[in-house]
Amino acid sequence: MAYDIKDINLAPQGEKKIKWVQKHMPVLETIKKQFMEEKPFEGITIGSCLHLEPKTINLGLTLQAGGAEVVMTGCNPLSTQDDATAAGAKMGLNMYGWTGETNEEYYEQLNKVLDYEPDIVIDDGADLIFLIHKERPELLEKLRGGCEETTTGIHRLKAMFNDNALKMPVMAVNDSYMKYLFDNRYGTGQSTFDSIMGTTNTVIAGQTVVVCGYGWCGRGIAMRADGLGANVIVTEVDPIRALEAKMDGYRVMTVQNALKEADLVITATGNKDIISGDDFKYVKDGCMLANSGHFNVEVNENDLAAQCVAREQLKPDIEAFTMEDGREIYLLAGGRLVNLAGEHGQGHPAEIMDLSFAMQALSARRLVEEDMEPGVYKTADSTDMEIARLKLQTMNVEIDELSDDQKVYMNSWDVGT
Repeated sequence: MAYDIKDINLAPQGEKKIKWVQKHMPVLETIKKQFMEEKPFEGITIGSCLHLEPKTINLGLTLQAGGAEVVMTGCNPLSTQDDATAAGAKMGLNMYGWTGETNEEYYEQLNKVLDYEPDIVIDDGADLIFLIHKERPELLEKLRGGCEETTTGIHRLKAMFNDNALKMPVMAVNDSYMKYLFDNRYGTGQSTFDSIMGTTNTVIAGQTVVVCGYGWCGRGIAMRADGLGANVIVTEVDPIRALEAKMDGYRVMTVQNALKEADLVITATGNKDIISGDDFKYVKDGCMLANSGHFNVEVNENDLAAQCVAREQLKPDIEAFTMEDGREIYLLAGGRLVNLAGEHGQGHPAEIMDLSFAMQALSARRLVEEDMEPGVYKTADSTDMEIARLKLQTMNVEIDELSDDQKVYMNSWDVGT
């Protein structure tokens, strides 16, 4: 066990947090017990680049229980919880990273993980995978594959595969039902507003909330905003998703028209420059801008700064930009992932990450069990079903099963009348 963290003496506080989330992650605890018996990762090194907080440490401990040497670093310099990394180090995980790393330090920590020559990598945004391909291709010979957690990362990896540049198999964990139906929708929806409300201490009810992007994350944010009493506007570039948002009862319009009414804007597209350039001319006085996409590129801070006449840090996660006409625009968490990078951001609830990290753990096991060619692979539907059944069991929920006759009927074409 080795580490490069802020303060190992913070471990007792982090251990309490990890104990709490373990109580609320029963599926992962069940898998951990299986792993302890089966040891699927004996002799395997697993390197990860994830948001370093108690729930993620619990994933590391689950992989460790399966026999792996686990090396972890953070995927966002502002989302690391230093007491959690200290606890992880005390529990035998190799931990690298701390809150507030510089960009240079961030890449130093990524390389420290790769110095272990991992057999499997678990990524959130694909930074480890890109670094391997660009700067450390010698590691590909040993690498069995990787798992990717985010929509943004999967988009980039598919583009990489289409360019014949991807030299390893990657499990598209983000594209599994148990990830996007629950993590992206319910997790992002709740954690985004947990952080925004904790940061701003403002009421959501009666406000006009603009959600940019109506993928699974955007759907969850819009649903939670609606539930909190907001007037919800959705912006989209995909006509099918735009129509879906309209049919779900939301107003749909262009970004610039939406900005004229917005009290709060939340971007969740995974793309850059969603609010940029002339868009800032349409933003109402007092409007708050937040981002729930992976990278801090959706709200173009440079464009906003170039158009303002003054900027002031009002609170750690609220910066005011005063425009020439006197309007004030507020940027939350520096445009970074507000539900994790913000001061009040704790990420998704433990019950949600229980499902996502169960998928990560079982996908990593698949990489050990199967010899796969380079590519981006969908997770097995049977794995989704397994995790769903485990979750229902922990919730004491029973469901019906098809009879043998019903199974035959559903799989036959000549069923008579």
